[in-house]
Amino acid sequence: MSAPTQFTNVTALAKANIYFDGKVVSHSIVFPDGSRKTLGLIYPGSFHFGTDKAERMEIVAGTCRVKLDGRSQIVDYTAGEAFEVPAKSGFSIEVPGGICEYVCSFLG
Repeated sequence: MSAPTQFTNVTALAKANIYFDGKVVSHSIVFPDGSRKTLGLIYPGSFHFGTDKAERMEIVAGTCRVKLDGRSQIVDYTAGEAFEVPAKSGFSIEVPGGICEYVCSFLG
């Protein structure tokens, strides 16, 4: 599997989504059908996110370690890999070094 490298015919929102004092930053894109994705960067550190909708996180560049809420297993992900997070749940993500780039798709 490979992560997407570009999107066409979308609207990009200029206002950034900024979390954890700027250590996680994303921008939203909106497709013609109204669906959304976010394109983001995660700087080194450990962070926890809650989910309202189910999400698919595709890693575009870099590496991260992920632990889904309610599970004990920690999984490493690199560019071209993805993981899914259930709705009304969450995940912890750690970037040990460098920058992890991602595309987040909201499912359902």
